[in-house]
Amino acid sequence: MLSLFQRKRVPPTTGAPLIPVVEIHKGLMQPESAASLLATPRRQKLLEHIWQRTSLSRKQFSALYLAPLERYAELVQQFPASESHHHAYPGGMLDHGLEIVVYALKLRQLHLLPAGVSPETQAAQAEAWTAGAAYAALLHDIGKLSVDLHVEYPDGTVWHPWHGPLQRPYRFRYRQEREYRLHSAATGLLYTRILDRTILDWLSVNPDLWRALMYVLSGQYEHSGILGDLVRQADQASVAQELGGNPSKALTAPRHALQRKLLDGLRYLLKEEFKLNQPQASDGWLTQDALWLVSKTVSDKLRAHLLSQGIDGIPSNNTAVFNVLQDHGIALATPDGKAIWKASVTSDTGWSHSFTFLKLSPALIWESCELPTPYAGTIRVEEDTLSASSNTIEDGQNSPAASSQQDAPSSPAIAVSKPKSDTVAKPAATDGIDALFAILGTTDAASLPLDVELQNQEPPKAGLATVSLAVAVGASAATSSDANEVSGEHFMNWLRHGLQSRKLILNDAKALIHTVSDTVFLVSPGVFQRYAQEHPQVAILAKQKEVSDWQWIQKRFEKLEVHRKQSNGLNIWNYEVKGPRKSRRLHGYLLSHAGLLFNETPPNNPYLVAPEGVQFCPD
Repeated sequence: MLSLFQRKRVPPTTGAPLIPVVEIHKGLMQPESAASLLATPRRQKLLEHIWQRTSLSRKQFSALYLAPLERYAELVQQFPASESHHHAYPGGMLDHGLEIVVYALKLRQLHLLPAGVSPETQAAQAEAWTAGAAYAALLHDIGKLSVDLHVEYPDGTVWHPWHGPLQRPYRFRYRQEREYRLHSAATGLLYTRILDRTILDWLSVNPDLWRALMYVLSGQYEHSGILGDLVRQADQASVAQELGGNPSKALTAPRHALQRKLLDGLRYLLKEEFKLNQPQASDGWLTQDALWLVSKTVSDKLRAHLLSQGIDGIPSNNTAVFNVLQDHGIALATPDGKAIWKASVTSDTGWSHSFTFLKLSPALIWESCELPTPYAGTIRVEEDTLSASSNTIEDGQNSPAASSQQDAPSSPAIAVSKPKSDTVAKPAATDGIDALFAILGTTDAASLPLDVELQNQEPPKAGLATVSLAVAVGASAATSSDANEVSGEHFMNWLRHGLQSRKLILNDAKALIHTVSDTVFLVSPGVFQRYAQEHPQVAILAKQKEVSDWQWIQKRFEKLEVHRKQSNGLNIWNYEVKGPRKSRRLHGYLLSHAGLLFNETPPNNPYLVAPEGVQFCPD
């Protein structure tokens, strides 16, 4: 693509030294309208995909997404995203902007935001956080127009991006001594050119989102939390795609990414929920050289917390969780290589009790200046720790640790090594759009193409429950209350909240919920198992009934009688998954009507087909 550029030396203007102007079409580039710039098939596909990742009508999408994207296109015109790295061709900045928005929206679906608040608040703010992720991604490089490029009209008049869109033919050059990181700080000069007053008013009523967005737009990613992480990861995926690498590796976290999620979860729990160094009932104890956390407590609460954040892949079995923590260098091993320690805690008042623990290095959790005061009592490792199995779990209480622990050797903390970057392959001759959508669609597209190719597909009539701007800005969304106790009603509320916040994915390859036959299909037992994993208290109730946890909640769901039965009285329906390469069957329940979960029913999944001859039981 760079061969399209022709370089011509011109006298430098005032300011930093400039490299030759990049010129095409006999020396000048013609400004284009947003409609013209966005009219290419590839960019239209990207725009369509952006819309499908929102929960908005066409009218709402036009105001909140399309209008800012058009203003962005008019401002960036045919500028490259970089001089000689990624997207270094005419129009590269616009392509990169659209791609990173698509990737950011895909990643945003994996998180319940803002973290640590009620499901009602998350549902009410869901669309604002989705839009915030898109805006932060779109604008992350726009400061380059201010500090990296020198743009001028034929008469030598310098154009600055705060002047508004280019009005006449122009030429540009890269500033030779530009400062690499300055463009991040310069974003603040321009974002009001893209985001209008209505959008900024809407975003500003959500303090957590507004704070994170301001940090991203000022280049202070270290303070921007999950929003900054989404932008960085989406940026890496777009760059990898354009350079011929594998963007799925930028979206699919490497091995140590799970380690980071586990650590982040533990840090959150220790800050917000766990009680340390209590005289008796405690979740853990901190000594001078170790953090001792009660094994069952940490496993149950860590799993529930991560699942509530939309993080999948967390083992449902406690032993597997212990092994994962040990494999990732978080839980320190016993002398015989096990994850579980058995130790007795004795307070300075004489209270004593024995617990099973996970042992961690305090340096993994706190900076040295942030360490809490160590426990005043003692923790002594018991002799049978040497033969204890990693399956040993203390069932009930919260518990502790103390300071003098000289019996057991201390394992060194394991540092998180930075994954090596992949060798960048030579860019492919194609535009990469098929690979991009294969990644953004399903994780197993070959076997189950539920995320449909865009160019031959009529767009859905609406996303999940259509969210108006007024609802997203101000008032509470129409969500049901989050019951304190698990029940069939609580399960239905959980489904509704999960779909609205995108914690639960609809009509995707590994989705547990699909729209079929103008109603909703719940994959069994997967959807009940997911609920039970997020709500550990189900296991206690199920144990009393001598059934598995998922079967307990499944029975509570059936008692609601909100599902359709087959004409022969059976509860379970079998739907065939039709794909170009494979077919298989899904088993599950059909709701009596889609209004139980949606205000406006999304289109039926075209890849799920009811077997011939099935009939619904009359209501």
